[in-house]
This record gives sequence, structure tokens and C-alpha cells, in this order.
Amino acid sequence: FYYFIRLRLDKILLQCVLQSRTLSGADAINALRPFYFAVHPDFFGQHPKEREVNENSLKRLNGYLENLQKPGFRSLKPTQLTFYVRETEPNSSNVQESFSASGFRAVSFTLRTRDLLSTVLDVLNSCSLSTEHIQSLNVNSQPNKEAKSTVNRPIKWDKTYYSFTGFKDPEEELEQAQRVETTLISWLDDNEASAVKKLKKSLPLRKELERLKFELSHELQLSDIRWQRSWGVAHRCSQLHSLARLVQQRPEVLKNVKGRTVVFTDRSGMSAAGHIMLGTMDVHHHWTKIFERLPNYYKLQKRLLCLEDRISQLLGGIQVVYVEELQPLLTLEEYYKTLNSFYNKLRDSRLPFHPRSLRGLKMILESDRYAPSLHEFGHFMIPTVCDPTALQWFIFAKAQEARENLKRKEEMMITEKELIDTSTEKFCLDRLYKEPSVSSAQMIDCCKRLLEESLPYLQGMHLCISHFYSVLQDGDLCIPWNWK
Repeated sequence: FYYFIRLRLDKILLQCVLQSRTLSGADAINALRPFYFAVHPDFFGQHPKEREVNENSLKRLNGYLENLQKPGFRSLKPTQLTFYVRETEPNSSNVQESFSASGFRAVSFTLRTRDLLSTVLDVLNSCSLSTEHIQSLNVNSQPNKEAKSTVNRPIKWDKTYYSFTGFKDPEEELEQAQRVETTLISWLDDNEASAVKKLKKSLPLRKELERLKFELSHELQLSDIRWQRSWGVAHRCSQLHSLARLVQQRPEVLKNVKGRTVVFTDRSGMSAAGHIMLGTMDVHHHWTKIFERLPNYYKLQKRLLCLEDRISQLLGGIQVVYVEELQPLLTLEEYYKTLNSFYNKLRDSRLPFHPRSLRGLKMILESDRYAPSLHEFGHFMIPTVCDPTALQWFIFAKAQEARENLKRKEEMMITEKELIDTSTEKFCLDRLYKEPSVSSAQMIDCCKRLLEESLPYLQGMHLCISHFYSVLQDGDLCIPWNWK
């Protein structure tokens, strides 16, 4: 009887496995196209924090999908993901209500699926996206109609079966996994070895990266070399090698870069902050054109600074600033156009601000908002379409609060740096840093709680404070700022 039961179970389980894997990796990618379109980081250019969260979550999701396709896998640990989902159906009134004024909403869910099809359906359903296209996709990938009729149909056994055979109840295991909350200690126990292995493997490349960065910065007399996105070390080395080849082939075109910062990003040009942007998908020909245009960019930058001064004079001395951490990556031309439009609107309105009455305050121009606001760091967030009269009263009403926030920001930055230095020293970390989407307040809270722990696992590691647990491809440990 036991042999018959076991044989029958093995046959059914084998059939289920074959059915669950009729959805190939390529099919899964095609099925997730609506999801990728709704969450892809490239569509969040004006929302850097949300872009960073989606980038990290996509890495974790892709890793989950890859593990599902590995031969011989048994089960995966529940993986929590958070995505900012764009409004992709503007004419749908029932969906539109759930979106914020910015046109996206936050969605959090946990993957506990064990096959590609269930994972795809779980992701789409969690983000309230249509799954109708899955059926036609599934028909094409099924070997016959009989398989189609049974796919994704759960097999439920009576509890006495597991007691009799000694097999583990999958539902009971899942419930137990849900009850056990991931803690920092348990996660480090499970992932330290993997992180150390990846870190050791990346060390030669890390040294190569530092060497290339130092040599290029020294040769070109650059202020800094940076990356807009969190590419891996190998990818960064490749980009620096490309720049080094250009220096060897066309040294005359780089004569005007002295004192500047080079940023490897998604497109080429000059940023609103005055940094030289080199698009990672562009070839040397495009980069050469950017370097040749630098004199013209510098002239435009001078005009932009004059425009900022004129706006400042019209607004009682408030300083117009561009803050990379709080604003999208704009080109110099885009930012100048925004400033010029706002200046013309202010000049025509002739607001009665007393000269220099708002000195010491700062403001940021935004093109995707309709109402002014005050950032926790003390910056006025001013929409370019804001009514001048409403703007005047808002600034007057919030001026004192803005000064207090600016002062508090300076104090928080000092505290944050001290805690980072103390934590780095206590745990003998090689590096401690945070993602841009983690605020100073969150970083301070995280470091204070870390300092109360004893964590020998961290010695010599690269620790990133993020929103999720993960081990990056180069061995960096990422932990959520609000770890348990």
C-alpha cells in the first residue's frame, strides 16, 4: 500500500513539474511585458528615489526568476518586493483613483511561488495588471490540450497522508515560513559565506577600478568620476577602459575637462549641475562630440547662473539650487529652458518681495508638480506652473519653518557622518554607505541600532543600507535600514 501511494505521488508530482515548466524563461519575460512597462526605472527619471527602489526590486525579481529555471532547485525563500507602478491606463476610472498625484502607486508583495507560471501570475495580480494575455501564451507553450486543462491546478492531500507517509506538508511549511520574520542575524548567518566569496572574487577588479579612476582623474585633472546608477564593478571598469582608449586616440578633444566631474549615465551631454555626462550606450563618436561642444556648454552654463541670480533677486534673495539627490537628472538645456520659463512668469507678475528678505533660504524648481511644498531638509519645492500670488503667500508662511529645517539638516548631516565613521570602525567594515532612497534620518536610526549589536560577520565587508536584504554581484551586503 505504501509503495503504491509513493509511486502514485511521484507520478503526479512529475506531471505537475513538467506542466509548471512548460512556461519557458522567454515566455515569462514576454508575459511580464506589461509589468516591465509599468515599473521600468527609465520611466521614473524625474523621481530618483522611486527609480532606485524599482531598480533594486527588479534585480531581486530577476534573480528569483533565474533561480526558478536552475535545474534541481527545490524551493526558494520568500522574497519581499516593492515597486512603484506607473499609471498605464489613464482612461480607467477604477484604477486611476488608486494612483497618487505623481501618476504612480507603491505596491509591496512577497513571492513564495515555486514555478515560472505562478510567479508571473503573482507579480501581475499583485500589481493589478491584466493576466488575460497569459492564457494565449500558455496555449502556445503547452504540448497538448490535456496539459492545458490541468496546469496550475493545486493538489491537496488530506493531513493524514502526511502523518502516514512522513512527508512534509507544503502548506504547513509555507505557513511556518510566513510566521518566521527575517532578522539581521539570521540573514547574515545564511548569506555571509556567499557575500565573502563574491567579495573575494571582485577584489582584483575593485583594485583595477581604483587604479583606472585615479589615473584618469590625474591625467585629465578631473574633479571626480561618478556613476549615476549602481552598475557592477566589471561594468564600471569597462566604461573607464573605454574613456582611457578615447584619451589615447583623441587627447586633443579632452583639453577642456579640467576641474570637471564626469558622470557615466544613460545619455550624453552636460547635466544641470554642470557635470559631463557620458552615455554608457553611446560609442566614442558621441563622446567625442560632447567633449568638442564643451566651450558652448560652458557659455550656456554662465547664462544659466545669471538666470538663477535674476530669479533670486525677484524672490527676495532666495537661492535657486539644483540638488541631484532630490531632482531628476536634467541636461543643461532642459534646466535652462525651465529656468527661463519660470523667470519670464515671475518678471511679468512683479511680486512685492523685499530685497534680501529671504536670503539664506533655498528653492528647487520642479516641472512635475502643481502645488508648492517644503522639503524636510528646508528646500522649497516650487512647481514651474505655480501661480505667483500663491507662491508668494506660501513662501511667507513657511519661511521660518524652512530656516529651522535647513539648520536641522546641517545637524543631521554631521550626526550621520559621525555614526557612519563610528560604525565603520567598530565593525571593521571596508565600506559603509547608503542608497540615495534612504534618508539621513533613516540612516541615523539604522546606525544607532547597529552600534548596539555585536556583528563579527561584517569584518572587511562592504555594507549598503537599503530597503531590502540582498547580496550584490560584487559581494556588497545590502540590509534594510529598519532591520529587525
